[in-house]
Amino acid sequence: MVKLQGVFQMRRAFSFGLAGLAGLVLLTTVALAAGHNASDYPLRVHIYEHNGHSHYYQGQSLEYVDGEGRANLFENGAPRGFDFGYRCGDRLNNSPGYETYLARWKKQGQTLEILLPVMGKPGAYDVCELKVIMKDTAYYKHSGLLNEEPAAKYKEWMEKTQYDPEKGKNEPVKAPAAPAPASGADPQQ
Repeated sequence: MVKLQGVFQMRRAFSFGLAGLAGLVLLTTVALAAGHNASDYPLRVHIYEHNGHSHYYQGQSLEYVDGEGRANLFENGAPRGFDFGYRCGDRLNNSPGYETYLARWKKQGQTLEILLPVMGKPGAYDVCELKVIMKDTAYYKHSGLLNEEPAAKYKEWMEKTQYDPEKGKNEPVKAPAAPAPASGADPQQ
């Protein structure tokens, strides 16, 4: 009987220890998820294209994904293209339409940190680091092909279409048509 009570006490202690460990893991996960405040990421990144290779732990679960790609950074109202390499704990996606990722510099001019939304968990993010090579041009797509143009020209397009993802203007707007000149008036005035 005494032996049986000892076994029950060991099981109870083990169960409490396991429950405590599970609680600690849950609190750590919540603290880490809460550690990525969107307001700490003032920059925006639009990913045009990338490739990736998934690495699995013991062939079972995704361990990390690495690859390279091309994107634009929007910082202080100015666009700049960049090429990047990455290694993330989750898969990276190209930006659909004109959408952008929240970003910040981890190491100015060398490493950007972007937030990847966690599917099915609103407000939750994973972090991904991009090792960057900045350009003086900006990327854009035309007829499905990725092209480059001077950053100043892309900025003109942004102003004309009121596109500024840093200020929440996430969709370009068509410029209103200029009014027709009155009959007999000189259109050059």
